[in-house]
Amino acid sequence: MPTLVPVPALAEDTQSVLAGVPDEYRHYFNHRPPVPYTKRHWEFPGQARNMPLVRAFLDTCAASREGDYRYLFTLLGTELATNALRHSRSGEEGQTFVLKVTRAANGLTLVCRDNGRPTRSLPGGGGLLSAEVPTGDRLTAESGRGLALVDSFATTWGDNGHPSIRKVWFHLAYDMTGSSWPAA
Repeated sequence: MPTLVPVPALAEDTQSVLAGVPDEYRHYFNHRPPVPYTKRHWEFPGQARNMPLVRAFLDTCAASREGDYRYLFTLLGTELATNALRHSRSGEEGQTFVLKVTRAANGLTLVCRDNGRPTRSLPGGGGLLSAEVPTGDRLTAESGRGLALVDSFATTWGDNGHPSIRKVWFHLAYDMTGSSWPAA
């Protein structure tokens, strides 16, 4: 099993990212076990500089679980958020994306809602219009492996199939049933 590195806390220079978070919601990003919740969501500005805040949100949502689970949930959620920035209007000036976590008795489900098909042309031929499973050696590629990771490590996952407002989701069972993580 791989050796895990803990999700880093927000660095001093990224504390400015928290400036837009009202005090009553700062506990969403503190890396400590959350107050009991069923659903938690946050709308993030569509800028790469907010990724430390995304990771803090995801890590905090899974903070009551053990290290492997917490790491994997944060990794997979970060991949969905990165796809929203790179392959949808959410990465354009003034746009946003939403992460919604639902806690159930058997695991956590994350939904990433982006703003759909990009208006700008992207390097390599445009954005992803549906959540298709990459094939071949995508898990070992330097880039473009996000959905392959989700497919391999999530218990289940899917998307809504709408190019205008896209929702990509995954469920990760607490016991990681259906995930190839322990075998990786």
